[in-house]
Amino acid sequence: MKLLRVGAPGAEKPAILDEAGVARDLSGVVDDIAGAALTPEGLARIAAVDPATLPELPAGRIGPCVGQVGKFLCIGLNYADHAAESGLPVPEEPVMFSKATSAICGPDDDVKIPRGSEKTDWEVELGVVIGKPGVYISEEDALDHVAGYCVVNDVSERGFQIERGGQWVKGKSADTFGPIGPWLVTADEVADPQNLGMWLEVDGHRYQDGSTATMVFGVRHLVHYVSQFMSLQPGDIITTGTPPGVGMGQSPQVYLKGGETIRLGIDGMGVQTQKVVHA
Repeated sequence: MKLLRVGAPGAEKPAILDEAGVARDLSGVVDDIAGAALTPEGLARIAAVDPATLPELPAGRIGPCVGQVGKFLCIGLNYADHAAESGLPVPEEPVMFSKATSAICGPDDDVKIPRGSEKTDWEVELGVVIGKPGVYISEEDALDHVAGYCVVNDVSERGFQIERGGQWVKGKSADTFGPIGPWLVTADEVADPQNLGMWLEVDGHRYQDGSTATMVFGVRHLVHYVSQFMSLQPGDIITTGTPPGVGMGQSPQVYLKGGETIRLGIDGMGVQTQKVVHA
């Protein structure tokens, strides 16, 4: 299934795409694409409904594909070639950091360069959305806890992230720095999360062109690993790192200045398109 949320910010309706790619209103089935709706039982309830019997939603803004996200967790330097372009060693264990949930926005919403920024950058990533809650999850069982997957643009301000001291979260959490969607693609439709092409373009120039096959730590291990430090709840998102081609890795470096258009996508997950503006 391809699940999404349609409507103005804060007033999105839960929806499912039918075979023709039309968004159908799930409001009578679930309150939101969030929480209990993402558990195995909640997804089974949605799957039992014929989308053709649901009202069509008028075309409009697509919101973040998951609502009420509790934790927005990130894995850094998870592609060896991206670690190399960042001038950093490949980590021996996953590098974890977080993004503020207030950074989350729709896949086609404007990305806002924060005040004082000189180094706003892009990162196409595969997002993993938790469905079945758990803690101390075994690697063998890890994928059973995944509701589905989505595209994430892990927008980053490198000066705030690297040059201002403390944790990376400062450079990762500005409003609009977490576009997710357009769809949550349920796990049953993703045969192998470690075999997905991914790409990102700025003003038509392709900077990133990679594959989840080159992750240092795969999805199964990441879900297991993160759960050793905290419980995972339905709707939590783990975004899994980016392949090479970020602006910081260019020679000379390239950063967003405002006015650009970013397009990015992952096989089977849909495409995001964002206009870059100033906050």
